[in-house]
Amino acid sequence: MRISVDMDKCTALGNCEAMAPDFFEVGDHGELELLRSDVSADELDEVKQAIASCPTAALKLVDG
Repeated sequence: MRISVDMDKCTALGNCEAMAPDFFEVGDHGELELLRSDVSADELDEVKQAIASCPTAALKLVDG
């Protein structure tokens, strides 16, 4: 699985960073930085929770 970010929807509130800091970071310029896009099976629950916490639905998991 891979994380996809719709930057047009993202407001960089940081909910995802709080839930999965190994994958997401709000940078110094206030924009979301995707640190890693590939998600292993053992990290899937953490990433799903981070995606669910996004108030703008900017994050999703895709195959590949």
